[in-house]
Amino acid sequence: MFWQTLTTVFFTVFLAEMGDKTQLATMMYSADGDKSRLAIFVGAASALVLTSAIGVLAGSIISNYVPENIIKWAAGIGFIAVGIWTIFSA
Repeated sequence: MFWQTLTTVFFTVFLAEMGDKTQLATMMYSADGDKSRLAIFVGAASALVLTSAIGVLAGSIISNYVPENIIKWAAGIGFIAVGIWTIFSA
């Protein structure tokens, strides 16, 4: 079960992060030849780890008070709202 969960989470987050603002910002920093590639990688990786840790902590706390199906609906509606906002703000 551990490896199935790990693989599912890895590929879901990997696909979600491809081409997003985080990756574009990291590419922007990397394009500057005066900056350390290692520092850029460590900074970006650390930020992703920290935000993931916050997500895991928040999810584990919220799940004690809110049913899972409500959390899934709220997340889905949130993603749709951000998508609509992105389309109309373009």
